Amino acid sequence: MSINSFDELLGLISDHLQRQETFMRDSIAPVERLIITLRYLATGQSLVSLHYYFMIGKSTASNIIKETCCAIWDVLHGVVMSKPSKEEWLKIAEVFSQTCNFPNCVGALDGKHIRVIKPKMSGSRFFNYTKFFSVVLFAVSDANYCFRYIDIGSYGSSSDSAVFSHSEFGHLLNRNALDLPGDTALPGTTDPALPFVFVGDEAFALGEHLMRPYSSRGLSLERMIFNYRLTRARRVVECAFGILSNKWRFLHSPINLKLENAISAVKAACVLHNFVRQRDGFNFEDSLEHSMERSNFTGVRGNRHGATIRDKFADYFMLPEGEVPWQLQAI
Repeated sequence: MSINSFDELLGLISDHLQRQETFMRDSIAPVERLIITLRYLATGQSLVSLHYYFMIGKSTASNIIKETCCAIWDVLHGVVMSKPSKEEWLKIAEVFSQTCNFPNCVGALDGKHIRVIKPKMSGSRFFNYTKFFSVVLFAVSDANYCFRYIDIGSYGSSSDSAVFSHSEFGHLLNRNALDLPGDTALPGTTDPALPFVFVGDEAFALGEHLMRPYSSRGLSLERMIFNYRLTRARRVVECAFGILSNKWRFLHSPINLKLENAISAVKAACVLHNFVRQRDGFNFEDSLEHSMERSNFTGVRGNRHGATIRDKFADYFMLPEGEVPWQLQAI
């Protein structure tokens, strides 16, 4: 984060962090509260370490992190993660088409496990298939590695498809309430008009606005190329997770906060990811790997309409208007 970005962030949230002075003690200034929180998010230092470094109580450090993360989310959510309009969806689709060679794509979605300390009285609900306690972070990313929607807090034992179906985004997508543009013909063609879609992996059910790869068994050349082109588009959410976890390194180890505070910290990190990404860019190396486990998935079925749309995309990628010169060598 650059100095200019820090100053801008401080100006946005300072009113929410200001506390009243008393005769007993001076309040901790907003700038110090923000520094303490960013230090925790960027390094994952323990509260004991923050206690010695900033000479404040452990409970004070915990309260500062909780309050500042809530303020960051409340202020930045509407600024850097607002619901896109039709015009913004079209701009997102244009970037996907240029950088990922997948037209009419408006987002890539996936879920990752966020390690947490076992919540009290939670049984095995947060215990996931890789044998640690976690909550699931479900996210939708655009082609510029910015999150357009997140859902955090589902049980670690939940699958991607279950998290998606119970999320607000899933409900909006199923009701066609995302304000997506109308069906549009793919570049270089006039027919058929296809809907704008999101791309995901095998964990998600195939639908009118959600594409997933073909099964890997007995693939034809046409289907192999479709899977390759979909993977190129879907990788952006994996890169976004890599940039997120390598910049905000508290995600590299179990979050030693109460569950509700851990969720607030992850939400704050996601909006800070967008805030910094839009102003300061990112390190390419950060996008190559991350320490977050992928969510488990169970077999889910799609519908026939979604299968028909997927077949039309696959047919288009074999046409001269839709193919890229190196796609045969890439598979």
